Amino acid sequence: MIIIVGLVFLVAAVVAGVAGVLANSGHTHTVTHFAVLGYHVTGSTGTLFLYGIVVGALAMLGLSLLLAGARRTSRRGRDARRGLARSHRETAAVRADRDDLISQRDTARAYTASTASNGDGNAAAPATDVPSARTSAE
Repeated sequence: MIIIVGLVFLVAAVVAGVAGVLANSGHTHTVTHFAVLGYHVTGSTGTLFLYGIVVGALAMLGLSLLLAGARRTSRRGRDARRGLARSHRETAAVRADRDDLISQRDTARAYTASTASNGDGNAAAPATDVPSARTSAE
């Protein structure tokens, strides 16, 4: 629906532009003493109106390119934020797994220490050949 409305506005603008150029052409509508950036415009007011249409079209093209670039940049930022959130979730899951393994190791060591006691209630020395679950990177 919005495309149809935009198309209707575009056709109306083209019709108004063509009518404005044709209605103001000829020697009776001569432009005198008009300059833009050092360039002296000669001809009719219709020619001047046509120049205005061209400048407006170029401005709209530039604006559309600017907005298209901003949309692409925001899409990249959104994708980066999603990737960061996914990375945080994965890191939290790995940390939870690591904490579970450390808890299991500590429980196993406590159980081993309690069952390895000799007859007088003293616990035996802990085994030294059990590898630690922690790594040197922690």
